[in-house]
Amino acid sequence: MGEDRNGITAKTVGELLEDEYARSILAETSTKPRSAAELVDRCDASSPTVYRRVERLEELNLLKSEQKLDPDGHHYRQFSARLEQVTIKLVDGSYQVSVDRAEEDAVERFTKIYEGLR
Repeated sequence: MGEDRNGITAKTVGELLEDEYARSILAETSTKPRSAAELVDRCDASSPTVYRRVERLEELNLLKSEQKLDPDGHHYRQFSARLEQVTIKLVDGSYQVSVDRAEEDAVERFTKIYEGLR
């Protein structure tokens, strides 16, 4: 079974799309960045459920996070969907998966390079 460069296979895509919370998180974060607290409310899910799905979506590079500071000086993360399109093709008896993601900006690319050096 083919996979994309982030390890996404047809099976992984199927599991994600089957999971109502993962679908809901991707849909909610595709319209605007959302905090975990907002996702709990908007997805009608518990905090642990949201955090587990967010972690998995980040592992697959389908969701990105950005650190924010609220007016009280507390830090929190906002999440944005990177997923744009998933294509699954059946070619010569095997599946080929391609996932289109929103482009990373220069700061995100630099951060990944820097973190990879540590």
